[in-house]
Amino acid sequence: MKILGKEEKEGEKKAVVKFGPKLLELLSRLGEIELEDVDLEVGDLEIWLQPSAGVAAPPKVVAPPKVKPTEILEAEFVPPVWEYPGQIVEVKLGATRGEGGTRRNSLTIGGERVPAYYLFEKPTPHPPVVVFDVFDAKIPLAKAVKMHVRDVMEDPAAWAKLAVEKFGADMITLHLISTDPLIQDASPREAAKTVEEVLQAVDVPLAVGGCGDPEKDVKVFEKVAEVAEGERLLINSVRLEMDIERVAKVIKKHDHVALAFTSMDMNLARELNRRLYDFLPKEQIVIDTTTAALGYGLDYAFSIMERTRLAGLMGDPQLQHPMASGTTNAWAAREAWMEMVPEWGPRELRGPIWETVTALTLLLTGVDLFMMMHPAAVKTVKEVIGEMMSGGGGGRGRPEKIAEWVTLKI
Repeated sequence: MKILGKEEKEGEKKAVVKFGPKLLELLSRLGEIELEDVDLEVGDLEIWLQPSAGVAAPPKVVAPPKVKPTEILEAEFVPPVWEYPGQIVEVKLGATRGEGGTRRNSLTIGGERVPAYYLFEKPTPHPPVVVFDVFDAKIPLAKAVKMHVRDVMEDPAAWAKLAVEKFGADMITLHLISTDPLIQDASPREAAKTVEEVLQAVDVPLAVGGCGDPEKDVKVFEKVAEVAEGERLLINSVRLEMDIERVAKVIKKHDHVALAFTSMDMNLARELNRRLYDFLPKEQIVIDTTTAALGYGLDYAFSIMERTRLAGLMGDPQLQHPMASGTTNAWAAREAWMEMVPEWGPRELRGPIWETVTALTLLLTGVDLFMMMHPAAVKTVKEVIGEMMSGGGGGRGRPEKIAEWVTLKI
């Protein structure tokens, strides 16, 4: 224990007298005292601790009353307009007398500078073409299709004429399946004669398809191109496994157009086009990346076609071509033609709907030419194209009702 001298004790008393009142004033503001490293030397010690005044609670914030809005807030919407570096080439199909052929009119596809129906950026220069499929031999057809063409199935010229005069076809695709070595093995000369008959029966542009045999198709295309010189046929199709130089040269010589067909692969489409460029200008090439039907890979076909079109618009020179779709492939889906449980509905309606939905889905990718078969499906797709080209019915729509679409009853 430390013993303080007399002078030290006097000094401490003076300090207590001097700082005591100030210390008590400070302590009175606190509700709690904590002493650390303090030595106290006291006799009798009394401490009075008075609680500090309570802190007032913050005032309650009253939420504003809920008011039901009476109108939608108006805000200006500016569409995001882009400029794309690429452009799809224009391709002319068919030739009039003034152009060296015999057709009533020619059709132009392609020319797009923006994605499909981005009308707020630029108008679509040419409407897509819907083509009727005709076959040069009797083939198995779904009942829903056969009922419309039963009387002409063995006469391709009459079939084509029916499609133009009754169903309003703007173009015909004549499939020369009789040339298949496994079917009738018709000669190139016979095939060329059939093409001549169809050209005389109708005055719309014509596409001519082969049988799928790469060697036979080249021979058939050579003869067909020769007899139809100047008619600007769409030769369907040129493929990688064919003698590309041979078929491309005959297409160029007689002024026709090549349909470059590849199987769902953008790189294959580029490769085929690169090889065709050695013999044909871009204005004589249309591409087909394969159509898969609804429920049988339609989503994949959509993805490939959409990416192909966007690549062309973004500047890929090998993909800047109009696109074609063999939409008739929809009839290969069993749901389009088979008898099924009642929940699926009648196949007479289900089939055309299957073909229609396949076409309309691919319409949104930018397809320029649809090969189709059912009259109702063709009519529906043509009407939708007219609506799309006019920006929604040419003013017949009711934009003020758009917000109510979720309550629409069909």
